[in-house]
Amino acid sequence: MSRLRSLTWFDVLLPVALAVLGTAEMLSLHVRGAAYGLAGELIAAGLLVFRRQHALIAGTGAAVVLLVIPWLGPQLDEPATPILFWAVAIYALARWIAGLGGLVGVLCIAVLVLVDYVFVDSRSHNWSDVVFASTLIVPPYVVGRIVRRLADQKRQLEDQQELVRHEAVRAERDRIARELHDVIAHSVSAMVVQTAAAQDLVRDDPDRAEEVLADVAATGRRALAETGRLLHVIRDDADELGLSPAPGLADLPALVEQFRASGLTVDLDLREPLPSLPAGVDVSAYRIVQEALTNALRYAADRTAALTVSGSPGGVSIRTSNRAATHPGGHGAKGSGLGLLGMAERVSVLGGQLTHGVTGERFELAATLPVGPA
Repeated sequence: MSRLRSLTWFDVLLPVALAVLGTAEMLSLHVRGAAYGLAGELIAAGLLVFRRQHALIAGTGAAVVLLVIPWLGPQLDEPATPILFWAVAIYALARWIAGLGGLVGVLCIAVLVLVDYVFVDSRSHNWSDVVFASTLIVPPYVVGRIVRRLADQKRQLEDQQELVRHEAVRAERDRIARELHDVIAHSVSAMVVQTAAAQDLVRDDPDRAEEVLADVAATGRRALAETGRLLHVIRDDADELGLSPAPGLADLPALVEQFRASGLTVDLDLREPLPSLPAGVDVSAYRIVQEALTNALRYAADRTAALTVSGSPGGVSIRTSNRAATHPGGHGAKGSGLGLLGMAERVSVLGGQLTHGVTGERFELAATLPVGPA
């Protein structure tokens, strides 16, 4: 049985259209019992309004009401609009009922058609009548089953895409957590070394010891800021500590050269001096540039990209631009979108802003990362 669904405008519009068409046809025929035929079509239209919510009752009931019309009014070969009612009713039995449950209603309809032909219709019958009746029943049911199968596949694909998106967010959070963990570990190690040095200097050179302890306090404040960000990130229990130093904006020239070696022409505008960045912001800025250039390498139409990195006392700004590739579906070669999702997650954790989109013929991305705590 189909799940309960709310009524839509189309649920009402289609039966109303059929009722109007049937009324016009019935009034124009001037046949015996036209009033009974008109009443039957109106009842069938009313039932079909609920064809999605109660498909078995509405679909079967509408078809049965129409097949009773020849007992009281117009014969089977006189009005044509009931054929459209039957098509909608049988389609509903296939489209809105899971499995093969709709065949129960189809069987009831087929039996009543047989009763009409044998006991009500006075014309002579042969196998051509069986073929005709089959053409009224089989095609709508087959089309309904095909549409239902396609709808189920579409829903499954959307569920899988949503799962992939969630996994991408989780993977990016894990990656951010690893990098921030490394940053904090380096900060704590520096504090230990500086504190040991201050212990050696406290008697012989108090002024120098005071300077070292001030550096320790500054390093501790930066570590606390990174810890605040780390608390917003979920890490897996099986994570392993990375051994290589975390990259930063100082490594951008080398990163750009790597992409140039891969075939991407990069116009780098590195506006120095850049502000002193917390290690977590420094790593994230590097990763955002890396992902932006990766997207440009994959999708830029002319294999070129412009990169601008600038700083201010409040943070760092990153802007990239490349020519969007065109394809039959519109502007821009269409990727999975997971890279942009990862960048958005990274910027969100740091309390920054990210915008991207196609302007004219170019894909532009802008990210702003604050220096202060998120």
